[in-house]
Amino acid sequence: MKETILSKATDMFLTLGFKSVTMDDIANELGISKKTIYQHYSNKNDLVEASTMHLFGTISQGIDTIREMDKNSIEEIFIIRSFMKQHLNNETASPFYQLQKFFPKVFSCLRTKQFEKMNGCMVENLQKGLDNGIYRPEININFISRIYFTGLTGIKDADIFPSDIFDVDDVTKQYLEYHLRAIVTPKGLEILEKFIK
Repeated sequence: MKETILSKATDMFLTLGFKSVTMDDIANELGISKKTIYQHYSNKNDLVEASTMHLFGTISQGIDTIREMDKNSIEEIFIIRSFMKQHLNNETASPFYQLQKFFPKVFSCLRTKQFEKMNGCMVENLQKGLDNGIYRPEININFISRIYFTGLTGIKDADIFPSDIFDVDDVTKQYLEYHLRAIVTPKGLEILEKFIK
């Protein structure tokens, strides 16, 4: 039952937002009493934390599987983006905005874990791209990996990129193209343009 509650809560949080979904909503969706949820999670904060860490674990595992496919660095980025989009319910910025605003400790912990994971993956991606001649040899890997993370998380800031003006999926695509065009060699550009089409 604990896993069922976690799975349903995660799905609802991503669709409707971490603040918007109540314990009653989750209980009603599952056809159980709220008391049953509280047998497994002492309060909503615990459930939100469990949900975000579960989601982070699932995405991390998926990213590791993709990286083991040993695709070129550019293709790897696009496959990971597609995988994440699928697992974040076509990610709207709203749920994570709510997480940041109403569950700041959980958000801060998640962001630290995200940075560690993404930075490590990007450093390896950049090194592989350099070794294969698709990224420019003079790039500073440590700087680029951090700029990538900052940009990718920054475009989800609802204050700067409000959803009534910017579509999250479109902005993410534009950001990836912007990022990659800055670091690719002519060989890398050929690969990139195939993916953009």
